[in-house]
Amino acid sequence: MEADTPLSDRLDDDDYPAYTMGRAAEMLGTTPGFLRAIGEARLITPLRSEGGHRRYSRYQLRIAARARELVDRGTPIEAACRIIILEDQLEEAQRINAEYRRAAKTASERPAPGPS
Repeated sequence: MEADTPLSDRLDDDDYPAYTMGRAAEMLGTTPGFLRAIGEARLITPLRSEGGHRRYSRYQLRIAARARELVDRGTPIEAACRIIILEDQLEEAQRINAEYRRAAKTASERPAPGPS
């Protein structure tokens, strides 16, 4: 995101990396180690500040919270990350399928072209 973007716009952006690792862990009620672990499992990839510190977005915190729920229920962290990745892939596939169905329905509702 550009530096000249107004602060209010950046804070409303779900993808803006507004939270430090410590603050993110505090908000989730977990440890920085948990955030590092889900990063290593490639569930989320935090952005880095100019100083190299991890920064998390609200979107990433929602994903991390879902992982924490699964881990708190006894799911191993690697499995929890895989489950969330698969859920995300399924949701995307369903979205694409719905788009194709809408396009096919729209195409079938168009009148057939007449003779030229």
